[in-house]
Amino acid sequence: MSKRLVRSHPDELLVGLLSISDRASSGDYVDQGIPALTDWLTRALVQAPQCVSRVIPDEADQISAALIELSDELGCDLILTTGGTGPSRRDVTPEATLAVATREMPGFGEQMRQISLKFVPTAILSRQVAVIRETADHATLIINLPGQPRAIQETLEGLPAQEGQAAVPGIFAAVPYCIDLIGGPYIDTHTHTVASFRPKSARRNP
Repeated sequence: MSKRLVRSHPDELLVGLLSISDRASSGDYVDQGIPALTDWLTRALVQAPQCVSRVIPDEADQISAALIELSDELGCDLILTTGGTGPSRRDVTPEATLAVATREMPGFGEQMRQISLKFVPTAILSRQVAVIRETADHATLIINLPGQPRAIQETLEGLPAQEGQAAVPGIFAAVPYCIDLIGGPYIDTHTHTVASFRPKSARRNP
């Protein structure tokens, strides 16, 4: 059984990073998703997170087992996965994620596809989902992300306003408040990377 993570600060976010790739898990390919996520989280969060990572193949049972380990045993507040969300037969990340879910959070997947559609029409082939996994004393937000570093950044940060077009919010703007609502730590972001949003009643006094 894995040892539960311990916060070094009350506002430290415990994050599980899960890269799902046959090639990366076998050593044929150097994983790029986890380094990209670690770098982005370090830049985005005011309080540096504590991250733990896993690289596993496209096997539904292994994906579900890793999600349960990161959530139930290690106590992660947030789990971000990369890879395995397309329509090919080996892409089973959404199914494995839904298998461990207590509740679905469909807005995250909808927004990620809206962002990606600004770049490629094949974004409609993406099947990313987001869910909450709950136990008696803990809850974890789990989000499937794209596999490419640039797409990861775009979906997390969103797109700035351009001439004649409104800004497109990134999904991470809603993550801090969601973590609040499921009983996690109070986290905040650097606005130059992504501006998190909370209702006034949920904001801490400066």
